[in-house]
Amino acid sequence: MRRYFVLLITMIATTAAFGQFDPQMGQYMYLPMGYNPAAVGEGDMMKVAGIHRMQYVDILNAPMSTWFTFSSPFVIAKTRHGAGVRFLNDRYGLFQTQSLYVQYAYRQKLGPGYLSAGIELGFVNVGFKGDSVNLSQMGDDYHDSNDEVIPKGDKSGMKFDMGVGLYYATPTWWVGASYSHLIRPEIEWDDYASVTLEGTMYLVGGYHYRLRNYKEWVLTPSAMVMTDFSSWDINLTLMCDYKERYRWGLGYRLMGSVNILLGIDVINGLQVGYSCELPTSKLLLESYGSHEIYLAYSFDILKPKRTNKYKSVRYL
Repeated sequence: MRRYFVLLITMIATTAAFGQFDPQMGQYMYLPMGYNPAAVGEGDMMKVAGIHRMQYVDILNAPMSTWFTFSSPFVIAKTRHGAGVRFLNDRYGLFQTQSLYVQYAYRQKLGPGYLSAGIELGFVNVGFKGDSVNLSQMGDDYHDSNDEVIPKGDKSGMKFDMGVGLYYATPTWWVGASYSHLIRPEIEWDDYASVTLEGTMYLVGGYHYRLRNYKEWVLTPSAMVMTDFSSWDINLTLMCDYKERYRWGLGYRLMGSVNILLGIDVINGLQVGYSCELPTSKLLLESYGSHEIYLAYSFDILKPKRTNKYKSVRYL
């Protein structure tokens, strides 16, 4: 039991160094509105998408995160806009976070692509399962189960939150920058315990390269940089697409993990993805890695098309 406790503390400490309240996703390239409000409404169709991540499977109280997003483009007086909502349910150790944001982006034609500026407004609720704290298993005299700083009972609190972002996308490449928890909301549980949501900056970019002699094959390198200005992490990914329907790739996280990604467009507009992220540290000996399932459906109910062919959501 003590072994699991030490592993969990190490895991949470690592996560906290890069934004404890902003869980990371291996398939970030598929869900840009999950961390950048300026990407909402990108493309020509409505989109419902979600990712479920099970991190460090087989470790007690390991993180588990679920993202859900809905976005839609729209036009007002020949100007382009995007709007949507995103929801996050994140559980890590004895903590649990739920957040709901409304997102809006203004899109301006610039060169071969569109430059978008976006904002998200919403609420975040952070809870702690104080009833589950059991320090007696540590087996030493240093940890005191009666410590007043440790919340007693289940605690939760809610605060207003917001984020901002910029996003530029063309048919062949894209870049974006965003900042979460702009106002650093502080949630107080009682006189002794509180938690502050530190802001995290995301920098992301990618490029679609179609092979000259093999037009049906597209290579897509991408990268995401995450920083809270005291520490940082980098996620590098290379995806290979065949006929804009089948895809697979590899990723590497600087913090120490290798990611294997698979994906397919099942039917028109429906996309499914899976990733298996394996830590390169000793955590690999104690867990079955981290697993993600991605599901998205793109549709257009405002302007139905005569053709049944949908453009891949990765080339909007």
